[in-house]
Amino acid sequence: MNTHPLNRKKLTLVILLSLSLASFERANAQKKKDKEKDKKETPAPAKDAPKKINDVIKNCKAVNGLFTLYQDSSSGATHLLIEQKHLDKEYIYFSQFSDGVLDAWTFRGNYNQSMVFKIKKYFNRIEFVFINTSSYFDPKHPVSKAATANMSDAIVASLKVTAMNDTKDQFLVDADQLFLREAFTQVKPPMFPGQSPFDFTLGELDKDKTKINHMRSYPSNTDLEVEYVYSKPSVINGGSRAVTDGRYVSLKVYHSLIEMPQNDYQPLFDDPRVGYFTTEVSDMTTLNTINYRDLVHRWHLKKKNPGEAISEPVEPITWWIENTTPVEIRPIIKHAAEQWNLAFENAGFRNAVVIKQQPDDADWDAGDIRYNVLRWTSSPNLPFGGYGPSFVNPRTGQILGADIMLEYFTLANSLRMEKLMGSESMLKQEAEQFHAKHNNYTLCHAGEFAHDNALLGKISLAALGGDKLEESKMVNEFLHYLILHEMGHTMGLNHNMKASQLHTIKDINNQSITSKIGLTGSVMDYPAVNFSNDRKAQGNYWTTVPGPYDMWAIEFAYKPDMNEQQRKDLLARSTEPQLMFGNDADDMRWPGKAIDPRVNIGDMSSEAIQYAINRIELTKTVSTEVMKKYATEGKSYQEHAVAFSILMNTQAGSAATISRYVGGVYVDRAMVGQKGATKPFIPVEAAKQKQAMDALGKYVFAPDAFILSSDLYNYLQVQRRGFNFFGITEDPKLHNAKRLNGCYF
Repeated sequence: MNTHPLNRKKLTLVILLSLSLASFERANAQKKKDKEKDKKETPAPAKDAPKKINDVIKNCKAVNGLFTLYQDSSSGATHLLIEQKHLDKEYIYFSQFSDGVLDAWTFRGNYNQSMVFKIKKYFNRIEFVFINTSSYFDPKHPVSKAATANMSDAIVASLKVTAMNDTKDQFLVDADQLFLREAFTQVKPPMFPGQSPFDFTLGELDKDKTKINHMRSYPSNTDLEVEYVYSKPSVINGGSRAVTDGRYVSLKVYHSLIEMPQNDYQPLFDDPRVGYFTTEVSDMTTLNTINYRDLVHRWHLKKKNPGEAISEPVEPITWWIENTTPVEIRPIIKHAAEQWNLAFENAGFRNAVVIKQQPDDADWDAGDIRYNVLRWTSSPNLPFGGYGPSFVNPRTGQILGADIMLEYFTLANSLRMEKLMGSESMLKQEAEQFHAKHNNYTLCHAGEFAHDNALLGKISLAALGGDKLEESKMVNEFLHYLILHEMGHTMGLNHNMKASQLHTIKDINNQSITSKIGLTGSVMDYPAVNFSNDRKAQGNYWTTVPGPYDMWAIEFAYKPDMNEQQRKDLLARSTEPQLMFGNDADDMRWPGKAIDPRVNIGDMSSEAIQYAINRIELTKTVSTEVMKKYATEGKSYQEHAVAFSILMNTQAGSAATISRYVGGVYVDRAMVGQKGATKPFIPVEAAKQKQAMDALGKYVFAPDAFILSSDLYNYLQVQRRGFNFFGITEDPKLHNAKRLNGCYF
């Protein structure tokens, strides 16, 4: 059939249009398939994928140093930059309280333990891990391959990487998640067994109020001060006057991330005949009966001129007197601290200790770990009189920094009423609980104990006649002793409660002897104030120079390049009477504690029984004069109560000293075969035990024991303050008196 030409054109057009449409549809279908394929092959970006570092920090302030920190200028959010070079490398973490309150068991300058940590990357997370350093494995021993068996490191934080750079070797993490939580250190104290629900406690950590106050970063350390705020809606016990509102309490902590020292420091291992603070390490690959490998804490001192017998150090131990220190006593502190150079000269160093004054306009504060600072505070509640902590490299024992905290009350003329009168006030309970529950080796009661003794000296001097010059001498010597003692701790020395046995009673007031070698064998004792009953024969009240033991101990730890035989010979001298040693673990400050009566606090001389008797007689004499010397018109009778309490405490402490010789056992820690060694345990001589029993019969168990001048009893009235007696009545409760400072009869 023939078709009209026009119709054929229409048909052709329709066919072409149909083919075009089909081709278009096939093309669209293919595009759709291709898109679906692309989607499968290229997944969509995850919502939490790391951002670009530059995008996150564009509105941040950078703090550059060992670790770089960024803080958002608007929100305050903080970021920590971790670089590839930081990973799997050891660092040291250290923290201290920059401010606290005794109610929460914290105080300014309270040091925490230093720890070794590593930073590890686990996929898209950064981990901060504390490393267990308590064991040593000889790397040559096959057992060292099992060094990590049954030992737990601590993953303190695992943070998601929030941003990276293009080369993926820099990682940004949320620093707030690390520092605004108690990840690195436990800030809030735990509940203790037997703690009453009526005791003061902190609320929960308030994440909205907790904040970073300061950030500093240097080439070798990065520091942050964090204010931790604890909140709770209501409280039963609002705390002491140091707490503004018990519902909201702030504790401030310095966190320090420190580069692991890379130097030629050689660890020194502990010996039981000399007393240093140590990091305890057990050797897990030795066959010896004793596997102790305890690291002595000491500074890294090197001679500038190794060939010289006495040389200046490459880097001295530099101390700064904080600008909070009363101006009038700064020269005394400087002179006292520099006395340690006598001991270091004995070890081969000249000017090992350097003392500087912090300017009033200094741009650094005492919390900066780059500075070792002698600091003064005046706290509402008193955790100590003096405190000399240091922090170390846990791998070696090298001391990296130290502070000395001193409370201004050590210069005061009288003690706090609550403490003196033995009240059961909240303040006294808190102070006792604090010391009982924080039995930390760095806590020291020397200042508090010495202050009680200084008051005895002051009262006795006033009662028996003494001019301003003599009082000035006593205060000057007291400060020398206190500074020497606390600084000794920062040199690594622990207490030596046996050192007060150095001299006989005849020699303790011979200043031609005591001014040269000291009143005690060591400044690390808690001695009685040496107040002579014979006012014409008064010597030093306090020791003012490092003693023979101090010289010997510093030589042991600091004399460079001693070989094994030289150190063995040096330690063999431990049997010499001047070098006797016993620390807090050995002292007999309360009944049932330890066995050697020579290791004690509050005693004096190698004739401690007779010296204690002399002290009791002194209190009786002084008590007859107190009413005359302390009766001041227009004043309350508070000073009479203070004087009475000090005198009674002295009698009780002296009686305690005497009692320890009954059934006592002398201890000798000399090694087998050591020259001058005795048996490890020898009972106290029968004659000395009898002397002690006779003294107890006369001064403790007699009808007139603990009796002072009867003129005093009608005047033991403390000055009232509103209604703040909290269990203290007008009744002085004389029969409830007990010895303070842990030295109970």
